[in-house]
Amino acid sequence: MLIIPAIDIKEGKCVRLTRGDFAQKKIYLDNPSDMAVIWRKQNAKMLHVVDLDAALTGEMVNFEKIREIVGILDIPIQVGGGIRSAEAVRKYLEIGVSRVVIGSAAVTNPGLVAELLKKYRPSQIVVGIDAENGVPKIKGWTESSDMKDYELALEMKKLGVERVIYTDITRDGMLQGIGYETTRAFAEKAGMKVTASGGVSSSEDLHKLRSLEKFGVDSVIIGKALYECNFPCQELWYAYEQGLGIDGEFSTARKKECFPQA
Repeated sequence: MLIIPAIDIKEGKCVRLTRGDFAQKKIYLDNPSDMAVIWRKQNAKMLHVVDLDAALTGEMVNFEKIREIVGILDIPIQVGGGIRSAEAVRKYLEIGVSRVVIGSAAVTNPGLVAELLKKYRPSQIVVGIDAENGVPKIKGWTESSDMKDYELALEMKKLGVERVIYTDITRDGMLQGIGYETTRAFAEKAGMKVTASGGVSSSEDLHKLRSLEKFGVDSVIIGKALYECNFPCQELWYAYEQGLGIDGEFSTARKKECFPQA
């Protein structure tokens, strides 16, 4: 199962939210590119980058920050957040983004998804379904769809979409465990490739998710659990963090959390 670290960008900084609540924001690093370097040095094979400002406004607010990340890394970058036009998709793919995640537009403008799949490969166009109690939420999770999560997935499947990023909003950023039952129910009904997201808190969650591989769940996006140093192997990584060339508040705080005796 592919593990994909997440980098959420708001006002140019690397942050994490709790259940998508912009009022519950924690800044981890001022420069998202530094965060990208850390995850790459810790052997990430792909990154999931979200423009949180764009998710609310539909404007590519942090485009230059994302361009910078793509330019310095040698791994695929998957980008989401407020991508609601063919022009936005074109701009991201032109700077080297590997996958573009269509979220709200899959609900409000499914014709856009159909248009994109005529021009780009299915591997480049991914649909993000962020659901609360089985109902997709859109526009920065501020509005609800009038269909079920799996119904939206099946509509996208008809258009040629092959992969969905499925987020259980009730779990996102809570560090209380993955929404295993909701993810399983969704994957079974959708019958697509699924990247799970939201709530991963420990390696136990990853072991549970592996049992869903037979339903198409082949990857997982992890955010806060990585930032809060919840995995034992991170102790070793941070012990050698000096070699990453990253200094500052994140570096110092993470070392103290992993090595309180230091």
